[in-house]
Amino acid sequence: MRDFTAEVTPLILTANEEANIGRTLEQLRWAGEVVIVDSISTDATPAIARKFPNVRIVERPFDNLAAQWTFALAQAATDWVLVLDADYFVSDAFVAELRALDPGPDMTGYIGCFNYAINGRVLRGSLYPPRLVLLRRNAASFTMDGHTQRMHVTGKCGRLREAIVHDDRKPFGRFVERQRRYMREEAVKIRRGDHLNLAGWIRKMRVVAPFAVVVHLLFVKGLILDGRAGLHYVFERFIAEAILSMELLRRPSSL
Repeated sequence: MRDFTAEVTPLILTANEEANIGRTLEQLRWAGEVVIVDSISTDATPAIARKFPNVRIVERPFDNLAAQWTFALAQAATDWVLVLDADYFVSDAFVAELRALDPGPDMTGYIGCFNYAINGRVLRGSLYPPRLVLLRRNAASFTMDGHTQRMHVTGKCGRLREAIVHDDRKPFGRFVERQRRYMREEAVKIRRGDHLNLAGWIRKMRVVAPFAVVVHLLFVKGLILDGRAGLHYVFERFIAEAILSMELLRRPSSL
């Protein structure tokens, strides 16, 4: 019986991810090789990763996510790659689904869904959208879209049933620092009106978005029932949207 995981290389980008990378790699022991592209971490990330015999680390100074992922894609030797962040936890059920896949020659990607966790507690909802996670290497490409990368494949895409768990355990200060950088780039995208969905148009109303996201998460997504973990996530998203609102209220130097 075909084991599809033999045809898959997990790819991970890292930059000071010592709080997350060990848990993530522990769930990837099934892979023949895991490729990490590290943006010159100054913490214990490389040392932790080297404890796993199936991990290969390649260092590359960071310029942007699309370039970093494009470089990572070129490092894989298999036909398929599993695109993961350092704080993604791949469950046993997800791996079982991966093993059983049998994509035809016209299939070039699979979209995955996500469960969001706070310190291991999985929430009943989040703002994290589905995205391409499993790509046929010779049909994939990456471009920038605001603060993050957009993945593209030429061909047919399927959907995976089992979710990947997003569980970032870095300190809150790192979260705020990261959001300041992300939201500067996101503000440029919103001012230009690039690929704006409904959430993007709400964000464009500036001060409305931080409070709208609180109401949506607590009462539409039901996180009011998730206790402290739910409130923690809602607070994080409020802070992120408040940072974006402040960026949008600034007078742009240029577009």
